[in-house]
Amino acid sequence: MAGKMFAILVLVSLAIFTNGSPAVITGYDPLELCIENCAQCKKMLGAWFDGPLCAESCLKFKGKLIPDCENFASIAPFINKF
Repeated sequence: MAGKMFAILVLVSLAIFTNGSPAVITGYDPLELCIENCAQCKKMLGAWFDGPLCAESCLKFKGKLIPDCENFASIAPFINKF
């Protein structure tokens, strides 16, 4: 029990004194994560991936459908057919 308490105190102090990421305290924004994943997939797949279409779907669905670059089913709608 004392070990867990110490770990929690260390994490809280790191977040406060080192300007830690607010995501540690407040959670994450699914829309932001969705758009970041679109950008990552575009970097990984290049011309094969339609980044703007992916970002538009993030906005349309408010980040509820987050693309995963390693999951073909989640990025299939954004793959270009040359």
